[in-house]
Amino acid sequence: MALGVIATLRYRKLWWLMFTIFLLVAVLPQTQSYVRHFIEGVRGEDLATQMRFGEYKDALILISRYPWLGVGFAGAPDIDTYIGVANVYLIIAEQTGLIGLASFLLVIAVLFIRFWRARPLAAACPSLEPLWWGFHAGVIGALTGGIFDHYFFNLDFPHSATLFWLLVGLAAVADRMLEHHHTLHHTQSPAGRLSGESF
Repeated sequence: MALGVIATLRYRKLWWLMFTIFLLVAVLPQTQSYVRHFIEGVRGEDLATQMRFGEYKDALILISRYPWLGVGFAGAPDIDTYIGVANVYLIIAEQTGLIGLASFLLVIAVLFIRFWRARPLAAACPSLEPLWWGFHAGVIGALTGGIFDHYFFNLDFPHSATLFWLLVGLAAVADRMLEHHHTLHHTQSPAGRLSGESF
């Protein structure tokens, strides 16, 4: 998903590389077990996928009982429910409620709004552009992986949660650095000096 975003918005030749890798994975004998496992998962025939569906159902039951603030981090208050689902967004809603989930999504939305606004500035700063794309691709990859797992919001894996928020922070700083570079460059240009003098 992360490479797909980069390929679509910036480096179109990446699609050819990704397509080649996809074909190799699809036809090589060494990868056939992974292909079969993936197809079984998409069809819902895989045991792990079926267990995930059960977790999703149980998570929605728990969220419906405690929708606004969740149940916290200690444990589920009802004997017939539990905290634990292979989905970052559902586990955030379980533990912090829909208010917590909305806050998380708001932070991510602000990050990507700044990402979209800074995108035209990235090409003008070759020294920062690869880092800028890399940090945002890391966040996109983590958010996509969060659909199928819970490691980036789980007290049992603090290193994963720390890594996620470190990437978010670095991506935000990269946005700010691009904006600062653009402002500095504009101010130092003859047109910028002229506009500044007109004030």
